[in-house]
Amino acid sequence: MATDVQQTPFVKQLASSDRPTREKALDSLRSYLGSSRSFTDLELLKLWKGLFFCMWHSDRPIPQQRLALALSHLLLPLSTTLFIPFLTAFWTTIAREWTSIDALRMDKFMRLVRYYVNAAFTYLSNHSWDVDLVEAYLDLVEAIPLSPGNLKVGDGLRYHVLDVWVEELSRVDGKREGQCPVEEIVRPVRNLEKDGRTKKVRERARECLADNRLKDRRSTVDHGDVVDEANNNDESEAEDEWAGLDN
Repeated sequence: MATDVQQTPFVKQLASSDRPTREKALDSLRSYLGSSRSFTDLELLKLWKGLFFCMWHSDRPIPQQRLALALSHLLLPLSTTLFIPFLTAFWTTIAREWTSIDALRMDKFMRLVRYYVNAAFTYLSNHSWDVDLVEAYLDLVEAIPLSPGNLKVGDGLRYHVLDVWVEELSRVDGKREGQCPVEEIVRPVRNLEKDGRTKKVRERARECLADNRLKDRRSTVDHGDVVDEANNNDESEAEDEWAGLDN
């Protein structure tokens, strides 16, 4: 499948509006990724090229949302050795194709990116915010979607990741149990605020860092205060359709 996945029936099956067909294809992909074999960077890039065009050809809002959610769920059972390579192939593909996505298709890819930001945080949370995993993930984020100077990354992708970064972190770590290294998690945003190559990018990073949810977290960590949950309740009511991935 990895030799030329984008030209196989698998891609059509994954994009199918028929749920049993789609779930069968997803089961095959999960088994494939969960096998004991190793994957080269090229194989993962070929896989993500196929998955990208699977999303590209997906029609109608509900199947699109289901497909984006299903693709993000692929991340959660991965081994820790495959987590970063798989995400690297994802972000490389998204960054490469972002400026070619037309307006009619942009919403579904923005949703896919949102779900993947959430899935990565969920994965890290499930692994108790392992220091090495967090460091490797943030290095990847700084190298591709929130890179201050990578000319191959469109600013539109940077803006969208900044828009969802704190929101999805709050969804994953809403209980604020103290394990999440908040200051480390916002490191890519701080670097973008400092070194972003355009004024607008730096401003958007600054706006992200000024999010009240981050201020609340810092107050909780620094002082042990009980944080007012009113804002979180308002947000959950406003977006009932997306509450993050189930662990």
